[in-house]
Amino acid sequence: MNNETIQHQLNHRSIRAFKAQSLSPEDRNTLLEVARQTSTSNFFQQFSILHITDETKRQAIREISNQPYVGANGDLFIFVADLYRNQQIRQQKGLDDGRLHTTEVFFQAMQDATLAIQNMLVAAESMGLGAVLLGSINNQPKRLVQILELPKMTFPVLGIQIGVPDQAPQLKPRLPLDQLVFENGYPHEFSIEQLADYDEVVQTYYDLRNANQRIDSFTNQIAGAKLADGLLQRDEILEVLHAQGLCWR
Repeated sequence: MNNETIQHQLNHRSIRAFKAQSLSPEDRNTLLEVARQTSTSNFFQQFSILHITDETKRQAIREISNQPYVGANGDLFIFVADLYRNQQIRQQKGLDDGRLHTTEVFFQAMQDATLAIQNMLVAAESMGLGAVLLGSINNQPKRLVQILELPKMTFPVLGIQIGVPDQAPQLKPRLPLDQLVFENGYPHEFSIEQLADYDEVVQTYYDLRNANQRIDSFTNQIAGAKLADGLLQRDEILEVLHAQGLCWR
């Protein structure tokens, strides 16, 4: 089974170079409508979207992300887990905050935001646009909350940069299905040798790709510096969540 939507999804590539133009108002509104129609837990609609057009803020987010393409060409959106709106509804109806400070409800909001941003990504690619998801916005979560002037009961989950592609990167090989999909339960026995063939595929990809060629493999990346023990500013996330009134229990 194949169709145009599936083909776009199977050919997903993160685009990090965009032409020097912004989205048209029509394209931007289409993408926002797609995000708005995303499935939402309990119909609570606990996410919001910030369209970042202020150059000072875009520069600050670029510094946090440490990626030159963030907030450069194209349009930058930040998806926010938003419990503030529903807190205000409850308070203005004379109620307490109920379960809004719990980790479970925050997870609902985070899931709402994540699903919405993925829908926007798929829609953008179907329109011939390019996009890259930005987990790097939370390299400095405390600073980001300040830059975005977020109220308590909110937290920035992911960013996305969307624009007209100015590159055509190769398709990056993903883990094979037999390492991702299991029937009825998770297999507890794992050997790194099961990934030997995949490591070879990844190494060939890095060796042959057009940009940033290197000799590397999947298991070497997992064993590398990014997951080595040590404190990062990203580790402030739980502290910031608590300061924002979230995940108290």
